[in-house]
Amino acid sequence: MKESNVDLEEALDSTDWALIIGKDGDLKGLFIPEGEEDDEVPAVIIDICKNHFGIDPTTEEDTLH
Repeated sequence: MKESNVDLEEALDSTDWALIIGKDGDLKGLFIPEGEEDDEVPAVIIDICKNHFGIDPTTEEDTLH
């Protein structure tokens, strides 16, 4: 796989959300598109976070950056 030097924001459309995953497989953060709020996380992203990482991105206890 060729390494890319594209910034995350350049790689995404204006309505795209992104999960930031570290090399160890841990969820490090959630990219929220401009104009969206963290309380409006799409259901599919909530499901992925809960099922694969044991984190609910809609709660204060599981705050992502």
